[in-house]
Amino acid sequence: MVKKEVTIMTVYIDNQRASFYHMVMCHMVADSDEELLSMADKIGVQRKWHQAPGSYRSHFDICLSKRALAIKAGAVEISRKELGRFLLFGRRRKKLHRKRLPRYRKRLRHRKRLPVL
Repeated sequence: MVKKEVTIMTVYIDNQRASFYHMVMCHMVADSDEELLSMADKIGVQRKWHQAPGSYRSHFDICLSKRALAIKAGAVEISRKELGRFLLFGRRRKKLHRKRLPRYRKRLRHRKRLPVL
């Protein structure tokens, strides 16, 4: 008897209804790009529609018919507010690794120059 490994994907679909020409669209996001691309392949969305790949804003805009297929394939429905929290967490995670300027240099860079009298 051969046991199959079951991989659990966490892909999220928001409840936004944005019109784009004759279609109604929503967002599909995931914890990683691999999971997102795997779901896109599974529901028949072309990889060229992947927006902001490799960043914390990585997502697909999908139409409602593809949304129904994604939910049947195991995607989790979330609200727009929850999607915002999801993206905010990703943004904060990326900021931790960014090198910051000391405070005094930041202030000097943004100070207005006074005219010489």
